[in-house]
Amino acid sequence: MANRLTINYEKKPCYDIVFASDYNGLLEELQDFNIKERRAAIIADSNTVSLYGEEIKKLLDGNCKKVILYSFPAGEEHKTLDTVKDIYKTLIEEKYDRKDLLIALGGGVVGDITGYAAATYLRGVDFIQLPTTLLSQVDSSIGGKTGVDFDGYKNMVGAFYMPKLVYMNISVLKTLDERQFFSGFAEVMKHGLIKDASFYEWLLDNMYEIQDREPQVLEEMVMRSCNIKKLVVEKDPKELGDRALLNFGHTIGHAIEKAKNFEMLHGECIALGAVAAAFISWKHNWLSMEEYYEIRDMYVPFNLPISVDDINPEEILTLTKSDKKMSAGQIKFVLLKKIGKAVIDMNVTDEDILNAVNEIYFSEEDEKA
Repeated sequence: MANRLTINYEKKPCYDIVFASDYNGLLEELQDFNIKERRAAIIADSNTVSLYGEEIKKLLDGNCKKVILYSFPAGEEHKTLDTVKDIYKTLIEEKYDRKDLLIALGGGVVGDITGYAAATYLRGVDFIQLPTTLLSQVDSSIGGKTGVDFDGYKNMVGAFYMPKLVYMNISVLKTLDERQFFSGFAEVMKHGLIKDASFYEWLLDNMYEIQDREPQVLEEMVMRSCNIKKLVVEKDPKELGDRALLNFGHTIGHAIEKAKNFEMLHGECIALGAVAAAFISWKHNWLSMEEYYEIRDMYVPFNLPISVDDINPEEILTLTKSDKKMSAGQIKFVLLKKIGKAVIDMNVTDEDILNAVNEIYFSEEDEKA
């Protein structure tokens, strides 16, 4: 029997997150959605289509009215309205209607694009998430945020639209390359830092088992991380208040991501942003110096960067001003009051941000020193 969490929306059960070790139970889960009477469109990218596309299509063939497999090139640079437009075109040509089902098979980019296409095609069709990366399993597949980038600005176009099911096959994490796996760990670490000090300590204690991707440890890590996000998004589904705490590390992280033309992975940039936010928290006398350095150094064994070269700190500051989390000209900056307790601070200054960016900036002068 697979473990599961139920996500509530407006205090009513909305969808389940199912934790499994394979895809064998997926068909049974989908029976609740009357799939025999529906067409299914599996949306994947060029990475996941070759790994799992045919497996999922074979599972659904004969159990749906029709199954198609659509893929687009992998990468953040393809998280655009052009990709969504191509999905619309395919669905129209294949005569999909609002009773049909989209299936997001992949990481965060696939989930965000599929969710947004589902939210807007014929004013809304059902979709489910089959997240295949650590980052998508612990973060982007949960909570109903969908969207695409616009002219390089992260997630500027989107909608809140809940999936009908999130089915997590934990065993797929073994197929991730190290860089992708550890990129996802940045979001895991974030959940401990903002909401659960005991989970943060558990991550420290299980460092080697996580690095070795021991199945039972991974399942516990993913489940605990998902439960933290569940509690946050249930309290504030539309990000009017506390849900913004999930943006810890994202303001400076997104700015670095854009400045580096998406050459760095999302989690790598979030790790840098988290180090910068922890630095500001220390300078605001909330974290001790020892806590700041422990947080910073915790990213190192997970192959996540704590410094970055080839950036212009002034450009990073400018890019934070175009962040969608701005409110009345002020950045809603997420800081740590202590480990396990994050707060939204509207008083972070330009000087604070520049000092933090300079803390993580590894310049040519540093290299010569």
